[in-house]
Amino acid sequence: MSALTDLAERKVLDAICGKATFTHTAAMYLALGTADFGESGTASSELTGNGYARTQITFGSNAATDGTTNVTTISNTAAIDFPAATGSQGSISHWKLMTAATGGDCLAYGSFTTAKTIEANDVLRVATGDLTLTSS
Repeated sequence: MSALTDLAERKVLDAICGKATFTHTAAMYLALGTADFGESGTASSELTGNGYARTQITFGSNAATDGTTNVTTISNTAAIDFPAATGSQGSISHWKLMTAATGGDCLAYGSFTTAKTIEANDVLRVATGDLTLTSS
């Protein structure tokens, strides 16, 4: 499951209606959490400590593609490797797309199909193509 945040929805509507220009950020970062981030993307479930840091995402130069069922998707074009954990980070179940490595705005959020418990020395990797954003 994934969704745009309220902020992203407002930005898209303003851009479509000619009220504002939507300028993409130079980089997008994947943030991890132990619970749903919610419509605002600000719920306080993002990891902290034990070597955690948001990691930049590469979506490549291809635009979103239309599927055969009127579903549009775009996926990461390179693996997303988080730094090795220096201690337990808990059960990672949710993610959000951020406009900055720290702070910034949340534009989308969702949950992983299966939660993953991260212990000391574990490296969480999201394989190429495994983070897929979908609209329908």
